[in-house]
Amino acid sequence: MPTSAPPRNRFERRRAETRQALVRAARQILAETGDTSASIQAIAERADVGFGSFYNHFESKTELFDAAVTDALEEFGQVIDERVEGIDDPAELVAAGFRLTARMADSHPELMRILRDRGLAHIHADRGLAPRALRDLEIGIASGRFTCGNATTALSALGGTLLSLVALRLDRPDLDGDEAASDLAEMVLRMLGLAADDAHEVTRRPLPDLAR
Repeated sequence: MPTSAPPRNRFERRRAETRQALVRAARQILAETGDTSASIQAIAERADVGFGSFYNHFESKTELFDAAVTDALEEFGQVIDERVEGIDDPAELVAAGFRLTARMADSHPELMRILRDRGLAHIHADRGLAPRALRDLEIGIASGRFTCGNATTALSALGGTLLSLVALRLDRPDLDGDEAASDLAEMVLRMLGLAADDAHEVTRRPLPDLAR
């Protein structure tokens, strides 16, 4: 899961561990059922923390579940970032993001279920994959690699297509996920302005291994 600056003392460490346990429990609930009506007592029991500890960290269940979604999205962004390190071509970064996401349906199913069910409201969030994708789109537009005029609008199209890919991978595990991801990434790159042959070549380049 995403990490922040390490706590400075034992009290802060325990406090951070309790908060993360609650977030982890909320993430599990979102991934398993998507039902946010679970009682605070049930969440605390799943997190293996005291009931009273909940209110030391969150004012409401809504705040906790929002934190759980943010935590999942940030982990998702970090996983993609780590795998595409060293890639400079904005088009290849977009394609790799799609293709790695498809593979994460197998390697990170909890993350993908949360992304499928909760991601639409976070396409333009300031954490997760959204700011990273917006950065790559802006670089691609500035360099002339992409011909679309507005990175934010392009992010809406890219994000919606990515969420559709996640839903497809989870709902149709019989399909070839790599092929579906490459095909969708190719369509997106053509939408962003790449020629057909260029888009096809970019989406078939060797892909970093999620297991490394």
